[in-house]
Amino acid sequence: MGEGHSHGGGATKNESRVALGACLTAGFMMAEVVGGAISGSLALIADAAHMLTDSIALIFAWAAFRVARRPATWRHSFGLERVQVLAALLNGLSLFGIAGWIVYEAIERYGQPVPILAGPMLVIAILGLLVNMTVFYILTTADRDNLNIRGAILHVMGDLLGSVAAIIAAVVIMWTGWLPIDPILSVLVSILVLRSAWVVAKDAVHILLEGAPAKLETEVVRADLIETIDGVRDVHHIHAWSINQERPMITLHARLGDGVVMAETVAAIKQRLQERFGVGHATVEVDFENAPAAD
Repeated sequence: MGEGHSHGGGATKNESRVALGACLTAGFMMAEVVGGAISGSLALIADAAHMLTDSIALIFAWAAFRVARRPATWRHSFGLERVQVLAALLNGLSLFGIAGWIVYEAIERYGQPVPILAGPMLVIAILGLLVNMTVFYILTTADRDNLNIRGAILHVMGDLLGSVAAIIAAVVIMWTGWLPIDPILSVLVSILVLRSAWVVAKDAVHILLEGAPAKLETEVVRADLIETIDGVRDVHHIHAWSINQERPMITLHARLGDGVVMAETVAAIKQRLQERFGVGHATVEVDFENAPAAD
């Protein structure tokens, strides 16, 4: 039996970018709250609500990276890296609540439009777009395969789309005076955000339920090891899961031919799993060809 260990890199870079994004988002949020209240725009208020939850989500994501850096202990032998997955799940679920509130408010506004000051609304929306684009760029320079980063990016993307919707709504109101455009665009943005939030929440739940990573199909792993590793006659009892998206795990039984050097073959199996499938932590049990088959 043998084990290999590998930890995902780039945590410090991810952490610093999330922290910077949180500061920028929180700083501009108050301006949008004031601008939305003065102009009467639901699109701005919705975007401000997004920015409020984004600030909380980014702070939570930052905290998750900090906690995940703690070393493993006997009580948490894999460390606390799954806190990042929990943060991503909570971020995804919070977006469902925000979108529901915005849709409810939009329905109310559509039936009873309120006066909107398009000029202030347009100025605040443009400034919000610039801030959101900056934060979005900062986060996309981090590790985009990290589920925690993906959840944070989705929050900011929702803000960015909200700012675009607010700009469009302000221009339409200035030119035509048609007030329903404000709640209509708010609902459209919410629907787009909900779709992305579902993907992140689904991926987080898959990891928490010990689901196999997409690139670790058991039949593919089995066929590859039999074909590429000399002396491997069969591979069975394959179990694959992941601590987070960057840290896949696998356990398996390998049936070896007689006369095979066990230590060398196990090392070759682990090396192949690392190079072909990105698995840095593998546990390999060995059976021999003439031994009774495992149940």
